Amino acid sequence: MYKKHTSGFEKWDQKHHAEEYLLFPENLGETASLDETTFTYDELYTILTNKQGRAKNGSLVAMVHGTASKDIVSVFSKIPLEQREKVKEVTIDMARNMESAAKQLFTNAKIVTDRFHVVKLLLEVLQRVRVRYRWEAIDLENEAIRLAKINGIKYVPIVLQNGDTIKELLARSRFLLFRNQAKWTDCQKERAVILFTDVSHVSKPLLKSLPLLGL
Repeated sequence: MYKKHTSGFEKWDQKHHAEEYLLFPENLGETASLDETTFTYDELYTILTNKQGRAKNGSLVAMVHGTASKDIVSVFSKIPLEQREKVKEVTIDMARNMESAAKQLFTNAKIVTDRFHVVKLLLEVLQRVRVRYRWEAIDLENEAIRLAKINGIKYVPIVLQNGDTIKELLARSRFLLFRNQAKWTDCQKERAVILFTDVSHVSKPLLKSLPLLGL
C-alpha cells in the first residue's frame, strides 16, 4: 500500500531511470563533493552531493551507476550549465576519473583533494611499513632461535622497557598508528615513545623504518 499508493513511487518522474541515475539539480550549491560508493554486490556508484547539506535531507544532487568519467559527465551534464558554473569548489578523491569529470562539469570550480583520502592513504602506507618490519623482526628472531639451538643454548628474546619484545612492539603498535595522539592510552603512549624515540634497545628493522616515517 505504501509503495504503490502512499509513497507516490509509481508516479515518480525518475522511476524509469532510477537504477541508472538520479538527478536533483535543485540541491546543487557553491560547494560540492564527488565520490564513489558501493551499495550491494560491489556495484559502484558515483555520487555528487552538496557539502553545505552535511549529508542531511536535500544533500544529494546526482548519482550514476558506474565510475567511468564519460558516464559521469554524460549524466551530470543534464544539470543546467548555469547552475554548474556557480559551483566554486568540488572536493574529490585522488582518482583520475573523478578529477577529469569534475574539470569538465564545473569549469569555474576549484578542484580540492579530500583530506580524508590523503590521510587514509598515508595511514595505509604507514601500516605497510610497520607490517614489513614486523615480519623482518620475526625472521631475525627465527634465525636467532636457530643459531641458539646449534650452539646448544637457550634463546632469550630482547624485552623492552614496557615488557614487549621487538616483534610484539611492532604488532601492538597497529592501533596507536590509527589514533590521534591526544587519544592514546597510557600504554600506547609508552609504546609510542619506544617505537619512535627510544632507539637504544630497538633492533635493525625498527631503526631502518624511522627515516621512512620522517623521524
